[in-house]
This record gives sequence, C-alpha cells and structure tokens, in this order.
Amino acid sequence: MTALFTIIIVLFVAVAIWQLVKIFDLAQLSTDTSNGGIATDYDNKINGQLMLWFLAFIYIITIICFVYWGDLPLMSNAASEHGAEVDNLMAISMILIFTVQIITQFLLHWFAFKYRGEKGKKALYYADNNTLEAIWTIIPVITLSGLIIYGLFTWTSIMNIDEDADPMVVELYAQQFNWTARYAGPDNVLGLANVRLIDIDRANVLGIDEADPNANDDIIVKELHLPVGQPVVFEIRSQDVLHSAYMPHFRAQMNCVPGMITKFAFTPTVTTKEMRENPDMIDKVRNINSIRAEKSKDLMAKGEEALEPYDFNYLLLCNKICGKSHYNMQMNIIVETQEEFDAWIKEQKTFKQSLK
Repeated sequence: MTALFTIIIVLFVAVAIWQLVKIFDLAQLSTDTSNGGIATDYDNKINGQLMLWFLAFIYIITIICFVYWGDLPLMSNAASEHGAEVDNLMAISMILIFTVQIITQFLLHWFAFKYRGEKGKKALYYADNNTLEAIWTIIPVITLSGLIIYGLFTWTSIMNIDEDADPMVVELYAQQFNWTARYAGPDNVLGLANVRLIDIDRANVLGIDEADPNANDDIIVKELHLPVGQPVVFEIRSQDVLHSAYMPHFRAQMNCVPGMITKFAFTPTVTTKEMRENPDMIDKVRNINSIRAEKSKDLMAKGEEALEPYDFNYLLLCNKICGKSHYNMQMNIIVETQEEFDAWIKEQKTFKQSLK
C-alpha cells in the first residue's frame, strides 16, 4: 500500500511540473508573429462546434437520468397530511428550474457557436439596454418572490399546530449516536427534563425531573410507534451537539439544538403495513434485496455472515453530520392502527416504574 501511495504522489508531482512548464511557456513572448497568437477561423469554428456538442451532451445525460432515475420515489409516497403540499412545492420548483436551465443553456451554447470569431467580423460594442436589464431583473424577482411566498405559506400551514385536534405529545431525544422517544402518557404532558439531571445509576438517561408529577406516567422507548390519523407534536431535544430529526416519508425535519426545545407536528396517514404493500415500495425492496443477496455471496465466500433481507420501515434519521457514527443514527418508526398502538403502549413501562 505504501508503494502504491508513493507511485501516486510521484505521478501527481510529475503532472504538476508538466503543468508549470506549460504555464511558463505560455507566459513567454512568442517570436512567431505569423498570427500574433490569435485564434484562427478554424480554431473558432471547432470551439463553436464543441459548444454545440457539449449542449447535446447535457440534454442527453439529463434525459438518461430522468429515464433511469427520474421516478423520484420520495415524491410519490408521502405518509403525512402535509406531505402532498411539500411534494407540490418541490415539483413546481423543479419544473421551473429545468425550464430555465433548458432555455438558458441553449442560448449560452448556441450564441457561442453563432457569434464565434471570424476574419473580417467585428463585434458590436453594445453598452447597455435599460429595457433588457429591466426584463431579466424583474422576471427572476417575480418568479423567486412567488416561490418564496408560496413556500412561506406552505411552511406556515405545516407549523400551525391545531390544539383543538388534541395532538399526542412525544419527545425526540438526540445524542451521539442514537435516538430515544418519550411519550407524555395519559396526561399528555411531558415531565420537566434537563441534561444536568441525568442519572445513569437510576436509569434516568434523559435527565427527567423525578420531582415533577407529570413525569411519572411518561414512557421511554427506543422504537417510535404512531397511530395512523392521530396528530402528533414532537418536542425535540439534544444532549450534546447539533442534530437534525429527519423523517423523510413524513416530509418532516427539524434541528435538535442543545439547550433548547424545538417542535414539529404532523399527522401520519399511511400505516407501515400499507406502505409495504405500495407497488413502488415493493419494487424498491426487491431491488435492495437483490443487491444484498449479491453482497452476501461475497461475504459468505470470505467466511462471513450473510446480510439479512431488508424489510421496509419508516425511519427517524439524523440529517446533520454529528460525528463519526452519524450514518448509523436512526430509529424505526411504526405507524399502526389506534388499536394496535393502544395494545403496544400498554406493554411499556412508565418512567416511575423504570427507575431503579
């Protein structure tokens, strides 16, 4: 391995020296005055044609990407009430971006070809045009303002918590590198908590105030269960560094900031079982398992254990690079019927019962 690195370094040094020599040669005054160092019509023609070829390449690679990877599965399987609004905002933004990209790239490359340098042609000195300046300033301003205002209205509608709907209160507690969930219990009020109150010996890992009566019925779990159709308000804390609670299928994301509580609310609309039966998800799971099967063959050939088959679960992920094990910071989310949720929650110990 050391020899390989040495060879790579030597190659890089050789390339650097070669580039320096080229720069030095270009910096010298040329003694050849036949064309004064100016590109010929042939040079300009070749470069103009290359611009058109590059334009074709951009369009072709874009079409290929859309054909093979353009289904955007996360744009078609929102599992929360507000998810359709977020998807609609994203779709409008992408349509605008690609429309502008197609037009501007065509004009850029076509003009580079059409107005390439030719002997006898002189470029027109065009100082300014107030009308054109106004057009290409006002149109982007109006377009971006519309997107921003639409986005603000969408965000406001998502973040307005309807207290009359009696939302269930759940705390998401982030720490390097795992998540813990705390349900507010029958009183639907979370007990007070502070990281200074953490007591590992008494199994008080979240720093819950044991003197607060609202904390007695709180339920601490490592797998998040949510009843379908039930509004949920998440109160989010971080023990150590900046994390980000990201639940992609619910179109939910909120930073977890040490020293403060942030909030996000949504209503799940699709159970885990229903999502597993979604045709797009079935295809995705099949594709993942085919990849895992091939990988397992290599592992077994080395005497290692095969990978277990993948089954879909909603996930709570960390969307901030919070340390070396950031990639592994996740927790399963199970969306189920109210009856299934009630049966599960009854099996869990309360905070008071879990204290040692």
